Amino acid sequence: MDPVTNADADADAAHAEPDPPSLEVAGLAYAYPDGHQALFGVDLTIPRGQRVALLGPNGAGKTTLVLHLNGILTAGLGGVRVGGLPVGRDTLAEVRRRVGIVFQDPDDQLFMPSVREDVAFGPANAGLRGAELERRVTEALDRVGMADHAERPPHHLSFGQRRRVAVATVLAMRPEILVLDEPSANLDPAARRELADILRSLDLTVLMVTHDLPYALELCPRAVILSEGVIAADGPTADLLADAELLRRHRLELPFGFHVPA
Repeated sequence: MDPVTNADADADAAHAEPDPPSLEVAGLAYAYPDGHQALFGVDLTIPRGQRVALLGPNGAGKTTLVLHLNGILTAGLGGVRVGGLPVGRDTLAEVRRRVGIVFQDPDDQLFMPSVREDVAFGPANAGLRGAELERRVTEALDRVGMADHAERPPHHLSFGQRRRVAVATVLAMRPEILVLDEPSANLDPAARRELADILRSLDLTVLMVTHDLPYALELCPRAVILSEGVIAADGPTADLLADAELLRRHRLELPFGFHVPA
């Protein structure tokens, strides 16, 4: 057998299939049972490892879009793929492992007697036991700086600490995409900074749904504006936030006195 040369290896690498994007939304349309049309043919692709802010006024369709990402809602038209896997009835378990959603109120996610049990709940439900389960829990709590609080009841923690534990419950599932709903809401400046440091450290695709435009600028190089059920703008976050007319048209406002760096 002829030896494999470096040139052969390079040629094989050049022809290898690239990894699929973390998220592909194609022609997604959805109307609620009362007839309200929330999405009108949304197209959105997020490559692996990107951090993207999803911006838009209330009622724009942001929550409806997010609920399609892990199959809580299913499309009337169009579809969603997560890491190349189509979201559908037969793939829900794997899709929900790949897409971790952190809700705005951490108390919607924390319901066990201790932090450790909350973080263990998802992996245990997926069948992990023993030492591997313990590794998952320890790893997730370490990543959010909450390992020292593993035995505490979640309701004894500060709001910022509970939000970090909520993130850990998702990280314990080793998702591909982390979706955060208003992650900076109700955080004091220190907790806000601590969460930002955690999110920057993660080697994950991040979709951050937020009205906090400075936080979007700080954490997400790319932003998408969803307005009236369609993608109204998609580009570098700094460029979008520097466009005062674009923000005005879509009812988005920077804090008084805040200026986007040139």
